[in-house]
Formats: sequence, structure tokens, C-alpha cells
Amino acid sequence: MEHPSTTPLNIHIIANATIGSEMSGGDRIFIECARRWAAWGHRVHVYVWEEGYALCRKNGLDGVTYHVWRIGPLKELGFALPYFFRTLRGLIGALRVARDAAGPSVVYSASDFWPDSLPGLAMAHHLNAPWIAALYLFAPNPFKGFRGSHREGYRLPAPRTVLYYLSQKPVDGLITHCARAVFVTSEPDRQIFVRRGFSPDTVVTVKGGVDIAEARRTPAAEPNKYAAVFVGRFHPQKGVLELVDIWDRVRQSKANARLAVIGVGALEQQMRQEIGRRRLGANVDLLGFLDGEAKYRIVKSSRVFLHPAVYDSGGMAAVEAMACGLPAVGFDLPALKTYYPQGMLKAPIGDTAAFARRVLDLLDDPALYARTSADALCLAEQWDWDRRAAEILEKVKTAL
Repeated sequence: MEHPSTTPLNIHIIANATIGSEMSGGDRIFIECARRWAAWGHRVHVYVWEEGYALCRKNGLDGVTYHVWRIGPLKELGFALPYFFRTLRGLIGALRVARDAAGPSVVYSASDFWPDSLPGLAMAHHLNAPWIAALYLFAPNPFKGFRGSHREGYRLPAPRTVLYYLSQKPVDGLITHCARAVFVTSEPDRQIFVRRGFSPDTVVTVKGGVDIAEARRTPAAEPNKYAAVFVGRFHPQKGVLELVDIWDRVRQSKANARLAVIGVGALEQQMRQEIGRRRLGANVDLLGFLDGEAKYRIVKSSRVFLHPAVYDSGGMAAVEAMACGLPAVGFDLPALKTYYPQGMLKAPIGDTAAFARRVLDLLDDPALYARTSADALCLAEQWDWDRRAAEILEKVKTAL
């Protein structure tokens, strides 16, 4: 993990919005970048609450200076109150950070959620440092729903979804008027900020990355045990109910085809009910949350990666599978046109029958499989975390 010597920076990362052991794409980005930036000699400060600290340590983030903004027993009071107090505690903590005269400073808020973005803006103002704001997903309008979403389960917007949509509006405005640079995950989102007047050099498409070395050295648990694998949160945007419908259609052509599902989330019980209703118990294995070598062992035991998201700005799970040589299938979302221009076959958004046919095409056509697998490996090479972290660091310097 070597990097050319450079003037050490003081990099302040606000990651106060992380929840539990479920790691989002934004969490993965800041953890992997912070790990490398610290190894390259920069002074990296990470500001988290108790659960964020546990997540970072669980994922081996060492070499950084932790600042834990504790809210104690308040975290047992559900979602809203801890969210508010994490934001308040973060604002107070941000204004108490001491200025470091040794080298330039930059503040990076790891998400657009209030516990990250508002303390990030306050700290940047307090330190007279540039604020780099992450906005990795524009909240969909909950009253319009997700185009192509499953017809059952989330037709009406949940209160939390409405609150997310409304709460992002003021943060979006603050980012537009106060951030020195913005990190997004797709080219369409990048163009939104460019149209708002940001210099193209200060709106950075951060697609994430993959540990190529780990993917290559990890052996398969049981080669070809699974026809396909899914990795992701059990959330409506990720298309997990569509996933069950897709696999039911695949099973109709291949009775013994098995699907590995890696992840956790709010829709787990509904998924289990749908799997039972369709009598897919022998065809679908719900394996819970796995990461690192355990995840790669299952991925390498599979032949195709499924990315059935119906609303998304990208997603890193597919490229991790591509690094193992798996071709992927996804819906033809606007962000995926530039995110995954190769290595992934696309189906019309919401068309689960067409999605299933793409999966069967890969399973039944060795030549198509070989071509798509080769394209996937080639794309994954461009996503190596060392390379990605270095590119992002150069953009941080541009913001300075």
C-alpha cells in the first residue's frame, strides 16, 4: 500500500450517521480510503458515535485517530431521537476540534445525513478548511415511488422514507452553496452539480472499489454450488422482492438452480414469506451478512451475480463479484450505463421476466458467459482500492 511521499494532510472524516453492523456503500468508501490515507502518512481523524466506532473496528480500520461522540443510553430510544441527538452532539463536538497548524486541513462528511453533513459544515467553518460533502444518492420522491418497483410491499411511502426525502432538501441546498467539492457515485448525479455551477473538477464521481488481491486469493467454498448470488441490503431500492420473482422464473427452467443471498435488512421477513409462498425454500439460501473472505468464498461458489436494484446510483457489490470472474445481470438504470458499461447484461427496469432470461442466457451459453466474464474482470481491474483511494486523494488536494 505504498504511495508517493507528499505533504501530510489533516483529513477530518465525519461518519456519525453509521448504524449497526450493516455497512453502506458510503461507509465502505470512507473506511477503505481512510485506511490507505493513514498508511500513506496523512493524519486521519474519524468522528463517529458508538455504533460507528464498532463498525470501523470490526472492519479493521487502524492507524487513524478516533473521536467518539457518545450519546449513551439514548441510542435505545429508536431512530428519531438518537438521530437528532447524534446531530446535536456532532455539532457541539465539531466546534471543539482544535486547529492543527501542521499541514493543511480538509473536512469530509461521509454522507448527506444530518449527523454527518451538519457537523461537517460546522467543523469546516470552525477550522477554516474546505468542506467536501458526500451525496451518494438523491432521495427518490416517495410519492412517485420507485419506477419498476415490486407491486406489493411498498406502494405507499413509509414515514421514514418521506422524512428522508424532506430532510435531504435543506442539506442539498447547503452542499450547493457551501461545499468546496462534492462526492457522488454516478455521472448523472455529477452532472446535476455541474449544472448548478460547480467546476467539473470539484464534482467527483466516487464509484467505490474492490480489493483485487483478496478476491483473487480467496478459494471457493464449493465450486458451482450456486447458479447465482446476490449481495446487498434488504431494501426496496435494491429490488430484493423482485429478486425472489426473478429466481422463481429461473427455477421454472432449471428446477435445481440455487441462489445465494447475502445481506440483512428491513424486508427480510417479507422475503422469507415470499420465498415460502413460491415454494423456493430448496432453491434460495439466505446467508445473512457476510464480508471479506467469507463473502468471497460464497461469491466464488456462484456463476452469475444478480443486481436487481430498481433505484440506485451505482453499487459496489457487483464489481466485487466481477473481480472473481462473475458476469452480472441488472436492470438498465441510468446510473449503471456509466457505472457498469461492460460485464453486466441489462434488462428493462422492472421487467423480471427479461431479467430471468438474461440470467438463463449466461447459464446456457458458454461463449456469452466467457465474453461477459472477461469484460467483468477487465472492468474490476480499474476498481482496485489502492488506485481508487489515490485518485480520490488527488481530488481532495484539488479542493485545497
